[in-house]
Amino acid sequence: MNIRKQWLPVTVSLLVAFFVIISMYNLKYRTKEIVGNVIATEVLQLQKIFERIDADCTILGFDNQKNPINFLNVISFVGSEVGPMNLTYPDRWKGPYLPDNPVVKNKEYQIVRTQKGYFITPGEGVTLPNGKVVGKDIILDENADILKMMFDEQALYFEDTSLAAQLKLGQRQRLIVMNPENTEE
Repeated sequence: MNIRKQWLPVTVSLLVAFFVIISMYNLKYRTKEIVGNVIATEVLQLQKIFERIDADCTILGFDNQKNPINFLNVISFVGSEVGPMNLTYPDRWKGPYLPDNPVVKNKEYQIVRTQKGYFITPGEGVTLPNGKVVGKDIILDENADILKMMFDEQALYFEDTSLAAQLKLGQRQRLIVMNPENTEE
C-alpha cells in the first residue's frame, strides 16, 4: 500500500509536466502563427492605402532608401511632402488614412526602395515568425531581391503568406499616357 501512495504523486506530477510542455509548445507555435497573420494582414492593408494615395495624389517617391510608415494618421499638411513621401497633388490628400500608424513588435513598418521598385516590409529589428530579424538576418538594401524574398521561407514568407508587398506606383499616370484622349486629372 505504501508503494502505491508514492506512485500516485509521481504519476500526477508527470502528467502535469507533460501537459505543461504541450501547452508551452502550442503557445510558442500559435504566437508565431499570430504574428505572421498580423504582419501579412497589415502589409496588405498598407498596400491598399498607398495604392489609394497614389491614385488620388500621385506618389512621386520617397526621401530615403528605407522610409518609416508613421504618417498615415496625418489629417493635413503644408507643401508636397508628408513624412518621407513626395506627392504631385498634395491638395488631394484624404487623410487620416488610419487612426494610428500600425506597428509590429513596437516597430514601424517601412517602405523600402530597391532596384526592382518599392516594397512594404516590417521595420528594422522586427523578429519574424521564422526567427529571422529584419536588418540583421534579412538585409533590405538597394540590391535586395524582395520579390524573391516574398516567397522564401527563410526570408519574408511564412506559412503560404508573404510578409511584404510590392507597391506599384504610377499605374494611373501610365494609363493616361497610353490614352492621351483621357483628359481626367
